[in-house]
Amino acid sequence: MLRRDRQIRIQIHQLADACLFAASFWIAYAVRLDPQIAEWLHLSAIPDATLDKQKLVWLWTALIPAGPLILESQNYYNRPTFGPRWDIVWPLFKGCAITTIALVLAMWVFQFITPRGMMAFFAVISFSLIYAKEELVRWTLSRSMIRSQSKRRFVLVGTAREIARMQAELKQHTDTSVEVMAEFDLIETPVQQIVNLLHDHSVFGVLLSAKHTNFEQVEYVIRACELEGIEVWLIADFFSTQISRTSFDELLGRPLLVFRTTPEASWQGLAKQLLDFFGALFWLIVLSPVFLAIAVAIKFSSPGPVFFRQRRSGINGAPFTIYKFRTMNTNAEQFKHELEAMNEMSGPVFKVTNDPRVTPIGKFLRKYSLDELPQLFNVLRGEMSLVGPRPLPVDEVRRFDNLAHRRRLSVKPGLTCLWQISGRNQITDFRDWVRLDLQYIDNWTIWLDLRILLLTLPAVLRGTGAK
Repeated sequence: MLRRDRQIRIQIHQLADACLFAASFWIAYAVRLDPQIAEWLHLSAIPDATLDKQKLVWLWTALIPAGPLILESQNYYNRPTFGPRWDIVWPLFKGCAITTIALVLAMWVFQFITPRGMMAFFAVISFSLIYAKEELVRWTLSRSMIRSQSKRRFVLVGTAREIARMQAELKQHTDTSVEVMAEFDLIETPVQQIVNLLHDHSVFGVLLSAKHTNFEQVEYVIRACELEGIEVWLIADFFSTQISRTSFDELLGRPLLVFRTTPEASWQGLAKQLLDFFGALFWLIVLSPVFLAIAVAIKFSSPGPVFFRQRRSGINGAPFTIYKFRTMNTNAEQFKHELEAMNEMSGPVFKVTNDPRVTPIGKFLRKYSLDELPQLFNVLRGEMSLVGPRPLPVDEVRRFDNLAHRRRLSVKPGLTCLWQISGRNQITDFRDWVRLDLQYIDNWTIWLDLRILLLTLPAVLRGTGAK
């Protein structure tokens, strides 16, 4: 199934699930308030007038978008329609459980008064309704007439080797909407005969795979289909790539294939930007007394400025000025070369435990990562993100001996990252550090950012700060 078709299908499912979550909430409310059901379950009767319905409406409104998003976080929608039922049951069970727990926490935080047992009813009803919807969709699509109408008839076009590969891949995916009617070898058969094949089988389209050496034949096939209004699905794997993901776009009206290893523009990317801006603004306001206390402590404990400024490499290596609370003596950079023999980190990065240049107040700030707090200003300015690979000094980046390490510069640097929560004091090999950064880039989602942010606080409180 094409990505656009899959996205439409997922959006329809999400809309239906949002409606079912909303319906489940009020059904659970009505069931719990029913006096006969309450008596049957030995629950105390609750007068309808004692409940704050306005707060329930606010909770219900928040539930509508939250339910499908939680299901998506459990990979509920990334599954074949006719796959094993366990692929439906388990993610759905986890999603309904997390949604119910989130509702209970929201009621506790905002002091919503709801009938005892209502959330248990909601969990059971929401799971039952959504699962029933899945079974109905499965049954409907499994009917032979509907299934045959949803199939799209195609001719496979390419070399014999490419056709065999496409056939093998199609057979591995039972959920495909493609039905192969015929095969056409670009090398062995005159390309002009493709027109007869299209007419004989009344096909929806052509699934075409060819290397750049066959571009002339490929162009003829596309033009023939263009004249008759038949779709061409060109498998554009002309060039072998290792980790790049391919997407289609256009530039100045011309079709464009984009090879990228970083996350593409999406709603999740927009959510990350909003999280960065409002998160940094919130913590700057909340922690302003802490900023003042640290500034006073630094000013009176050692001579020199309160803040330390340094040029770091940002996204794509573009330099920017990073801000930190000063934790070293003012002449620290002059003595750095004398401590290079004590460097505990392999590669271009400089890390030393019990650095003699660090001031007494600086040791405390570093232990609990308080010296990093001014970087919230960098986040607010858009130079950094709350979560991302830690920015390195420009001179250290210039000493990278492996060009693949520069891929960690392909996203915006962050305040915290996987390295921060993975025992960074125990990581002494720069390659392990880079591996964690690339793991973050390759698997990024907004949920991963939220998870890292939640795990950062315990790591900071444990005092596993920077060296």
